[in-house]
Amino acid sequence: MSSRKSFRNWWQYAVLLAVPVFASASSDIEALTKDSNNWAMQAGNFANQRYSELKQINKSNAKNLQVAWTFSTGVLRGHEGGPLVVGDTMYVHSPFPNKVFAVNLEDQKIKWKYEPKQDSAVIPVMCCDTVNRGVAYADNKVFLQQADTTLVALDAKTGKEIWKVKVGDPKIGETTTNAPHIFKDKVITGISGGEFGVRGRLTAYDINTGKEVWKAYSTGPDAEMLMDPQKTMTWTDGKMAPVGKDSSLKTWSGDQWKLGGGTTWGWYSYDPALNLVYYGSGNPSTWNPSQRPGDNKWSMTIFARDLDTGEAKWVFQMTPHDEWDYDGVNEMILANIKVKGQQRKTLVHMDRNGFAYTMDRSSGELLVAEKYDPTVNWASGVDMKTGRPILDAKYSTDRQGPDVNIKGICPTALGTKDQQPASFSPKTGLFYVPTNHVCMDYEPFKVDYTAGQPYVGATLSMYPATAKGNMGNFIAWDAGTGKIVWSKPERFSVWSGALSTAGDVVFYGTLEGYIKAVDNNGKELWRFKTPSGIIGNVHTWSFKGKQYIGVLSGIGGWAGIGLAAGLEKSTDGLGAVGGYKDLANYTELGGVLTVFALPGKAGV
Repeated sequence: MSSRKSFRNWWQYAVLLAVPVFASASSDIEALTKDSNNWAMQAGNFANQRYSELKQINKSNAKNLQVAWTFSTGVLRGHEGGPLVVGDTMYVHSPFPNKVFAVNLEDQKIKWKYEPKQDSAVIPVMCCDTVNRGVAYADNKVFLQQADTTLVALDAKTGKEIWKVKVGDPKIGETTTNAPHIFKDKVITGISGGEFGVRGRLTAYDINTGKEVWKAYSTGPDAEMLMDPQKTMTWTDGKMAPVGKDSSLKTWSGDQWKLGGGTTWGWYSYDPALNLVYYGSGNPSTWNPSQRPGDNKWSMTIFARDLDTGEAKWVFQMTPHDEWDYDGVNEMILANIKVKGQQRKTLVHMDRNGFAYTMDRSSGELLVAEKYDPTVNWASGVDMKTGRPILDAKYSTDRQGPDVNIKGICPTALGTKDQQPASFSPKTGLFYVPTNHVCMDYEPFKVDYTAGQPYVGATLSMYPATAKGNMGNFIAWDAGTGKIVWSKPERFSVWSGALSTAGDVVFYGTLEGYIKAVDNNGKELWRFKTPSGIIGNVHTWSFKGKQYIGVLSGIGGWAGIGLAAGLEKSTDGLGAVGGYKDLANYTELGGVLTVFALPGKAGV
């Protein structure tokens, strides 16, 4: 077992919190996101809405979209995330080796290129392809979170390094695939490696110096989790109540919390009015639940933390004692919507476990929890008083024990949705969600921990959820009622991030490589086959009065790991290779950004 930082007792932490919080300046990122000509954050704004006010491209003319220009990254592995656009410059990233290009929008000339020197030994400890979900921008700096856990700040004008820090150690399985996020004067980053027994945490750094401001673990002692036993609240018996002392430690056997997973590689959001950062923690380690009795808090948890101190205001665990790898890192979308007739400040989270949660983002109160794929069967529902799933023993991989192959569990470990982010349109009040429609067989087995080696303990097979054979749906979701408004089947999982616009158009990509435009009712308006499968996120911007749509293609990620890594055994890739074997009939490798626009002059 790796060594860990010594425990700081609660009283030391209390003293720390008693110190007045220093005043913090804000970066320019909030202003940049309010100008819809830019796409200055990966999700478009702090609220993770992936929505644009641009409407030059609309439901009437989207059928006329044409390729404006393309850009090859020169890298073949899976391309998640997407470029940023600030003013006249686009910042394009790639998977490992994590190149960054600054591209002039005027003539597509490369202004500068940054290619870090990383040890390729990090690749074998990247769980599910060598993906990277993009860079961040603020105050004339570009922030890159490299695979080898180096966080670097680059001069946006020249690409030169300003500062860099290490946020983890690949020798013990720690890697980084998440996009950094800039909120006020801090860059926030997480850690990957739940399949290697990595202990998850979120860390905040000063954007100007790279100095660590706070670090908050997902599991362990209260002080290291920045949790106050009396002030940090959670949903208990139908109301919010304090988590109490040692709320995490009491739910693990011995010191298993040190290997407890709860990694933090997803998308984060921020409410400036509440000064709270929201994110989810991932699966507990190992995947064999028999080896870690208890609820395994606070893996699989929505966290709301104060941006300045990191202190957890409230927490909510979606899947206590996870038995299926229903990683809880999917994005938290902040939206003000009507719930049961009342306007609420909500947080909406489509979890891997197949339930979509609507919470009050101020208090953490549970408002709605419903299935967003009817085939979900491991739980019949969520008990709204306790917040706990109502389990079906037939699909319990713990109750039936190791070395028993449990068949027909829905959804698969990929979840009803993985990291591919959904979009929220304030115009329609609906969430547009790329989903998986896949089930699995799951056989847990005993596994011993060795630092830097896989700590999984399960063999999986994946297949379509129904006899219809489609492995994905693109859905519109009403988070106020917890109901699907419409659903559009897709041959494979929809693994790209969605985009909705004021032009009443919703965009998404498919694993075969199509970028598609649909109207607010799901009617297809346009499609185009890009050079490779799409796991990137659609984005939009405007330059010199003309609106553009862009998307990275480049098959890979967990769903495409068979193609990306040349794997053939059906249970490889944690079961994805067999499930997505037909992908090879539709696409091949290659990382390309394709940019679309309407024909004619700007504004036509």
